[in-house]
Amino acid sequence: MNPRNRKKSEATEQIRVIDWARRNEWRCRELELLHHIPNGGSRNKAEAANLKAQGVKSGVPDLCLPVPAHNCHGLYIEMKYGKNTISENQERWICLLSELGYMTSICYSADAAIKVIADYLDITVTPCEEKEGG
Repeated sequence: MNPRNRKKSEATEQIRVIDWARRNEWRCRELELLHHIPNGGSRNKAEAANLKAQGVKSGVPDLCLPVPAHNCHGLYIEMKYGKNTISENQERWICLLSELGYMTSICYSADAAIKVIADYLDITVTPCEEKEGG
């Protein structure tokens, strides 16, 4: 199913951010490094235990851009949608990453996340690009 036809959610907004990044890799190679850290989602107990044993940790932000810029080591974005708020573990991760020299942001829409990434990488984004997600 095309994400544009799905009901808006944190997942669909994040898909728009990744789609925008993929479509713009030609003008900013660093966008190739933007990736999702799949810590959330529903899992059965065995799979959850296996992932935890492999190092999955609660609270890690959703998106990571491991590119140094603006005196920061990289960028982490926690995506939210609607009235969702960050958990205590997410707040702990965001604070620690910020203290260690990473730029962090909590974004409630694809447009907001695209703006944060574009500003971080000094990319000019037109309002049309933000609205379309690319």
